[in-house]
Order: sequence, then C-alpha cells, then structure tokens
Amino acid sequence: MKPLNPTPRILMGPGPSDAHPRVLKAMATPLIGHLDPEFVGIMDEVKSMVQQTFLTENHLTFVVSAPGSAGMETCLVNLLEPGDECIICINGVFGGRMAEIADRCGATVHKVETEWGKVITTAQIKKALKKCPKPKLVALVHAETSTGALQPLKEISDLVHNAGGLLMVDAVTSYCGVELRVDDWNIDAIYTGTQKNLSAPPGLSPVSFSPAAVKALENRKTKVQSWFLDLSLVKNYWAGAKRAYHHTAPVSSVFALHEALSIVLEEGLENRWERHQTVHKYLKKQLEALGFSYLVQKKYRLPNLNAVYLPKGVDEAKIRKQLLLDYNIEVGGGLGAFAGKIWRIGIMGESCTKNHVNSLVGALKELL
Repeated sequence: MKPLNPTPRILMGPGPSDAHPRVLKAMATPLIGHLDPEFVGIMDEVKSMVQQTFLTENHLTFVVSAPGSAGMETCLVNLLEPGDECIICINGVFGGRMAEIADRCGATVHKVETEWGKVITTAQIKKALKKCPKPKLVALVHAETSTGALQPLKEISDLVHNAGGLLMVDAVTSYCGVELRVDDWNIDAIYTGTQKNLSAPPGLSPVSFSPAAVKALENRKTKVQSWFLDLSLVKNYWAGAKRAYHHTAPVSSVFALHEALSIVLEEGLENRWERHQTVHKYLKKQLEALGFSYLVQKKYRLPNLNAVYLPKGVDEAKIRKQLLLDYNIEVGGGLGAFAGKIWRIGIMGESCTKNHVNSLVGALKELL
C-alpha cells in the first residue's frame, strides 16, 4: 500500500471547504475517552457555542454524531409519526430528500414544489395550508445547495405558527455564512453540517429543538423508528454532569468542531456574514467579466454558494477537470436538471477570501 498522501486542494465547491490550521491541529490532539470528565466539559462548551451561533436559547441543542443528512433525519423521525400530516417544500435536491424521509416515517406528505433556482413563496404556503390546514410541521431548506437559492423564512414562519404547526429548517449551507436567527424567526427544529461555512471536517450535525418541538417529542404515541437517532435516548448523553452512555462520540471530530466554533465566535457572527457578502460581490464581478451568469435572481442569491452558467460554448466538465488536475482547484458541477449546465462555486468559511477568488479567476483566464 502506498502512504496516504492526497494532493492538497483549494476547495471552492459545495463543501467541504478549507479548514483552518487550528482546526486541523485540533484533530491531531491525543484521544481521551468519550465519557472522560474533560471531554464532557468540552461537550458542554460545544453545546454552548452551537447555541450562540444558532442564536438560540433552546435547551435541546446538541451535535448528532453523523453528517448533515443524519441531522435532517433526526428532526423528521423524532417529530413525525405514522398518520401525521406535514408540508414539505421542494426547490432542489434537499427538499426532495426531506419529503422522502417524511414518507418513510409514515406521514402524509403534502409537497409544495417550485422550479429549481427559485424560492418558495408565501402564496404557495397559504395555498398548501388550505389543503392541509393543521400540519404537524412545515419543512423547507434555508439555503439550497443544489441551486444557490436563499429562502426567506420570517413570513413563512408566521404562517406556519398561526396554523399551529412546527417550522423545520435545513441550514446546512447557511449556518455561519449568512444571517440565521433561530429564536427571532421562531424556528422549531433546525439542523446543519460542519463542513461548509463552519470549515470543520464533515461528519457532525448540530441540531436544535424549540420548547414546542420538545413538547411534540414528549407527546409521541409511537417509538421513534431509529434507535440511534431517538432523541429520548440521545439527549441524555448531552445533558448534565452525569451522562447516560449512548454511543462512542467521534472525539477527534468534536475537538475540531470546538476549535472551528471558537474561530467563528472570535470573528463575530455578523462580521462573518458580512465577509461572505463582500467576497461574493468580488467574485461576482470577476465571473461576470469572464462571461459567467447567475442562475438565481439577485435578491434570493446565496452569497457563499454561487450557481453560475458558464460562457457559451465552454465544456464545463472539461474545464472543471482541468481546474482540478492542473491548478488543484475544486468547484462543483450541477445536480439534477442542471447537471452539465452550471457550476456551484463555494466561498465558505476559510475558503471565503479574495485570495481564493483570485486563484480561481487567474486559472480561468488561462483556461478560457
């Protein structure tokens, strides 16, 4: 076997993003036991920092020991039971995944679908609520990774709660990159990942549940279909000084997450949001000068995940391969109907710098 020696890359795709050297160093910290009192203290600090970065006081806030997709499943399998009615909004890949999981929970799924690259409107939610006036929950994606669309949430949140439902949000590509206010926007269940704007390794999923969501958990009539993701069991591993053993936490990944969250809070959330906007504008100007154009309407455009059409006549797969092999720069291709038609250029977390943009644009000028 050859020694493990992957080529260093400049990560500008849909995730993961580049990691800060402090985060990489944290991963190399010697292991300790997952029930060691020192590790329990680190878990408490991680929980507190997740609350601060979600801008929430929700007590049931913790980190699922699996990637963002498991965070999605954690929210749905705990909140939905057979026979429940829910509304799932779909404007890309990840809304579709939520609908699939909800269906596997035995829920009656009412889909609100719109064209990829667009966002869900309040009019669409009002129409869905006429068909399903008392949903258990309404779920939608804040930042759709497959299209770069940024979904407004506040007005939809008001509609959902006026109907007596819970609001569930996918924040995998928005967390720590754009404005996200869990308590102010009355979000009941939220999940995210660690490998995007947070710039930690993939493999963990911060989640948070409001008091209303916790009440729904406590009122379940059936067992959660997943043992590993059952919050009635997992929450006791993240609560109090005396932890109830549930599973062996990924200690090194938690160390890395602790350091990544510390870096975010040192920078300041609002400063971090502003940095992503500033670098996005710089990237946009450079790309448009080269003949690229944006998929998403300006006011709904996600700054940290840029979905763009290439200049006419350019072979996207060929150029993307050359970027990787000749310049060590990774960008993402399109998904679904946009496969072969767009790029998804990420400027997230540690990859959100003008130096990253200059490296990409310089390479593109040569290749094009």
